[in-house]
Amino acid sequence: MLKYGVKRLTNIELLALILRSGTREEGVMGLARKILNLSSKNRELALTDLKRIDGVGVGKACQVIACFELGKRLFDNKTIAVFSPSEVLNELKDTRHSKKEHFIAFYLDVRNQVIKKETISIGTINASLVHPREVFEPAVRYTAVSIILTHNHPSGLSTPSDEDLKLTARLIKSGELLGIEIIDHIILAEREYTSLKEKGYI
Repeated sequence: MLKYGVKRLTNIELLALILRSGTREEGVMGLARKILNLSSKNRELALTDLKRIDGVGVGKACQVIACFELGKRLFDNKTIAVFSPSEVLNELKDTRHSKKEHFIAFYLDVRNQVIKKETISIGTINASLVHPREVFEPAVRYTAVSIILTHNHPSGLSTPSDEDLKLTARLIKSGELLGIEIIDHIILAEREYTSLKEKGYI
């Protein structure tokens, strides 16, 4: 955190900092991962739920619950700007009609506000070649915490291809290693769009 800043840390790393230590059987990163997995399944974390995790005693359980509660209290009544698919469509209204495939990324800060929009590549009429380093190099440069991916289908149909899904999965995996979240991949066509997040692919 001291070297790269708190925004570069993953959720697991942030929680590991709060926990401070693990056990002989389970390192602190492993404990943090288990707690976050549990929190994604339960709307409210209870002391009894946390204590079922090996290595989490009363002290650590109280730390985690207090941390989560503080976060809720600080942000419950605050509006966080979310860059929605409709806003993406408005930003890319010219790209939707292009005869070539444009792969464009929106780099967002911790409050989901756009830091920068970058055209990653411009391909042929039916293909756009993208490598993870081309997507994540600007993210590191702008200290982005998340990315919205977009590209257009000149064919007129926004249905994701197998290649689109494979590329998205590859970029999500790369993002996990860097602690940068891919929050959506929106495919544009002239009269329609498909959000992979809305369709359950992300």
